[in-house]
Amino acid sequence: MNDLALSVRPARPEDAADLARIYIESWQDTYAGLIPHAILNGMSLTRLSASWQYSIRATERTGSAVLVAEEAGHGPIGLCSLGPARDTGLGYDGEIYTLYVDPSFLGRGTGRALLAGAFDALKARKLRSCLIWAHARNNACYFYEAMGGKRVASRTIRLLGELTPEVGFGWRQLAAQAQRRVPS
Repeated sequence: MNDLALSVRPARPEDAADLARIYIESWQDTYAGLIPHAILNGMSLTRLSASWQYSIRATERTGSAVLVAEEAGHGPIGLCSLGPARDTGLGYDGEIYTLYVDPSFLGRGTGRALLAGAFDALKARKLRSCLIWAHARNNACYFYEAMGGKRVASRTIRLLGELTPEVGFGWRQLAAQAQRRVPS
């Protein structure tokens, strides 16, 4: 499939419902079989819309940002949130908290565009490096490596009571490599 004609911009409060939809659909697509179905099926569009709206409104106060990728014919198709690193013990000053793409648009450049936009937003906040945590069995791990992220840490967290393994990917400089094509 061809790459899309995308734009990446700061999210607005009125984007919250679209961001919640993308978040839920991404989780249900990505984590089926990795996370209990009760968690995936219990995700609430109303609750997550309110949460995204709060996050968008809090960006100036927290030094964070929420970005949305949109395609002219489809509207929002991806999201990313970022800000100062929450765990500074690994030596990274910035962090991408979330990066999700509508499952219907995977493999078409949306993730690359969001990652580039996130790096630009981190640089604008005078941050020089970045960390992203991903579920250890998430296919996004391959994407982060292809984009130049190095595996720098691992941890196990509790996600709604379930032990969940995660891998940290780091960029010492905020520049993504051109994605290498992986044969299907």
